[in-house]
Amino acid sequence: MSTDYKPSELLICLASRLMEDGSTAFIGTGVPMLAASLAQKTHAPSLVPVFEFGGTGAQLDKLPLAVGDMRTFHRAVAASGICDIMETSQRGFIEYGFLGGAQIDPYGNLNTTVIGPDHAHPKVRLPGSGGANDVASLCWRIIAIMRHDKHRFVERVDFNTSPGYIDGPGARERAGLPRGTGPYRVVTSLGVMGYDEATCRMKLLALNPGVTVEQVLDNTGFDLPVADELQVNPPPTDHELQLLREQIDPDGLYR
Repeated sequence: MSTDYKPSELLICLASRLMEDGSTAFIGTGVPMLAASLAQKTHAPSLVPVFEFGGTGAQLDKLPLAVGDMRTFHRAVAASGICDIMETSQRGFIEYGFLGGAQIDPYGNLNTTVIGPDHAHPKVRLPGSGGANDVASLCWRIIAIMRHDKHRFVERVDFNTSPGYIDGPGARERAGLPRGTGPYRVVTSLGVMGYDEATCRMKLLALNPGVTVEQVLDNTGFDLPVADELQVNPPPTDHELQLLREQIDPDGLYR
């Protein structure tokens, strides 16, 4: 294990380790692309990355810069389009979906639309949903990647762009979303969160190296239970860092 790494490199490694070999993952621009490439080069050579604009099963030898980049089709098993990809997720063929957001609440609802209570006159207007709502609604397991602070981890999102467990057990099903889908993990600069099966509320599962429970709670704007068997995430290995720095992101775009 190495102690000489950037926070972004730890995030990429933690996200990568969550993906199983042979699984399918809806990959967005940025950190998820690096995580998918790292997974293919380490523990998940048969990972099938799925990109919004049609690339399915690409070998991520070179880092794509966006979800429509030609490298998202490199040695892919299929090259289709956005409607086919959304239908694929609707049919239940995509296991993991990666999302980010400006805000997240205890039930995993994500806001990427506006900051402020007035939608017509917001403090900040954000990019909006894109395909995120489809991903959050239809993929089996949603992994959010976030910077961890009180402004982002809020009791109630200002606008629910992408549904998590909405307001608790059964809410997704009442809204017409597929049973068994929903938030799975939140990977942050401080640790990894999961969700309580009974309440559907977020809870702390693991700390990042050097981080304390108090730091996590102080930077969370809602009551965050702590798992009985709290784990500590291993730092990046020398092999993971070598792959990230020399093969996956040699230009250091995400360091």
